[in-house]
Amino acid sequence: MHRLFVAIEIPEIVADALTVLQSGVDGARWRPTENFHLTLAFIGEADRHGFSNAVDALSTIDAPAFDLRLKGVGFFGDKQPRSLWAGIEPCPALDHLQAKTEQALRRAGCNIEKRKFKPHVTLAYLRGVSQDTAMVYASQHGLFSCGPFPVEAFHLYSSQLGGGASVYNIEASYALSSST
Repeated sequence: MHRLFVAIEIPEIVADALTVLQSGVDGARWRPTENFHLTLAFIGEADRHGFSNAVDALSTIDAPAFDLRLKGVGFFGDKQPRSLWAGIEPCPALDHLQAKTEQALRRAGCNIEKRKFKPHVTLAYLRGVSQDTAMVYASQHGLFSCGPFPVEAFHLYSSQLGGGASVYNIEASYALSSST
């Protein structure tokens, strides 16, 4: 079985800028820089057949390359904060790629998550952090901005859970078409 998701890789220079945000919250499990990504679709557990279907479905996607900018910081979890994240400036090309990704995977029979797309890069998972603490952190870093940076490909990742941080491996890569 493979635990799969589709995402955009975060360039090293952008990841370095994100690490500057990773301090000041007791109870935060900060993500390692190599785990920074922007999820387009979470597939979850897939057998060999499901993996093959996902690889094939994603290869049919035709979408243009684009630029992204990170903007702002926030958290998920209304009553009990679960994670801190860096946001993404609105980008119609990103929304288009995400919709095409979801559509291709559903047509291939993948049972993907049905959450509303909220583009972000997870900075930390939280345990025992109050809403006030998360709100203070988000307001202190609310003016964060980084980029733009080019997005020329997206990837199918596998994830192996363990005692520490998950280990992500790129299983397949898909180029976006040039805008020229």
